[in-house]
Amino acid sequence: MAETRLHPAELILPMFVREGIREPRPIESMPGVVQHTLDSLKAGAAEAAEAGIGGVMLFGVPERRDAIGSGATDPDGILNAGTRAVAAEVGDALVVQTDLCLDEFTDHGHCGVLDARGRVDNDATLLRYRDMALAQAEAGSQILGLSGMMDGQVAAVRDALDTEGLVDTAILAYAAKYASSFYGPFREAVDSQLQGDRRSYQQDPANRREGLREATLDLEEGADILMVKPAMSYLDVLADVAAVSDIPVWAYQISGEYAMIEAAAANGWIDRDRAVLESLTSIRRAGADAVLTYWAVEVAGWLK
Repeated sequence: MAETRLHPAELILPMFVREGIREPRPIESMPGVVQHTLDSLKAGAAEAAEAGIGGVMLFGVPERRDAIGSGATDPDGILNAGTRAVAAEVGDALVVQTDLCLDEFTDHGHCGVLDARGRVDNDATLLRYRDMALAQAEAGSQILGLSGMMDGQVAAVRDALDTEGLVDTAILAYAAKYASSFYGPFREAVDSQLQGDRRSYQQDPANRREGLREATLDLEEGADILMVKPAMSYLDVLADVAAVSDIPVWAYQISGEYAMIEAAAANGWIDRDRAVLESLTSIRRAGADAVLTYWAVEVAGWLK
């Protein structure tokens, strides 16, 4: 009688690859999740492919950062090197995806370049995103995850890809991304240098209709997939977007959502496995066609 079911192919695993480490480094606030070396990244991706999940989303953690995030467009930078390695390892078995944002690569931790007054410069950032898109596509990324929430980012990247003939590279637009407190553990995962917050370009958690408006803009600019992030605290926004979208809608079960369930389960306060499945089912029930989750491989094993 169940109206909503889970399938491994609907799950996508976020993975972190860090420059300059010799063995995987555990992320304290996210038990079971690590920053990978290039070798362990390939092994983890192979395990994900064997589990039958839909894809992996790669994030890079560089050793050096600067004001414009130069490492993001360096062909030999950690994210692009990791993408090539994973694409060669499992590119025919699952969809290799990359995070297209500058926050991991800037010394100030913001998702874009800053102007003389220290504010994020939207249009200057779009130029960097265009270059990032080309670098990631050429490294083997099949879907670019535009997570920076800059106005016009989808149109800018679409134009860059089309101009270079990279018409088979899809755009995943983080269309409704909120300035959430639940990103906390992710800051550790990417060794974020952020001071302050991102409320000038991410959305106000109080705004529901704005989420739908942002998604509609990305539809018009040529996105292939829409994303709502976070997931569990924004199921109403997810349902709104899914109701009007004629392209796939995904959701990101973020680090704080993962950490809360793991922490409560570790204290014996909830049934971990049931809570994990219930959380994912609720996201699918609200309208997500696929879910980015750190439990992707583990849950795929349960479903099999």
